[in-house]
Amino acid sequence: MGKYQNLAVLLLRLATSANFLSAVADRFGLWGNPGEPNVSWGNWGNFVAYNAQVNSFVPASFALLLGIVATALEIILPLMLIAGYKTRLAAIGSALVTLGFALAMTYSFGIKAPLNYAVFVDITSAFLLATVSHYKWSIDEWLDKAKQ
Repeated sequence: MGKYQNLAVLLLRLATSANFLSAVADRFGLWGNPGEPNVSWGNWGNFVAYNAQVNSFVPASFALLLGIVATALEIILPLMLIAGYKTRLAAIGSALVTLGFALAMTYSFGIKAPLNYAVFVDITSAFLLATVSHYKWSIDEWLDKAKQ
């Protein structure tokens, strides 16, 4: 294990979580109102409308359901990563959710959209996080010690 690997893994868990939770905060208006600088949606309705655009290959009536599922996963997975609980599973789940988003963005808007938002970096970093053998400073570490 490298000298800074434990710290890098912790920071990767936190950064991945921050990406998800920031997007969730935006869709609930916590970053500001629609149209304000650095606000993508500013409310749930705008997010659902955007979700329908991203998922243009499914009926628009699915936008709300997809938005609810995505939001639930984008809350649960980062909380698992922050706590370090079932970290490998949460990392794989994070990668797969983001991969789905990247594929939908690519289909609906072209390859430049996910490249502009570094979505592929998020996917690969989450998959890389899943390859780590030990998660220092985590519930997983505590549970492993309790088993011994």
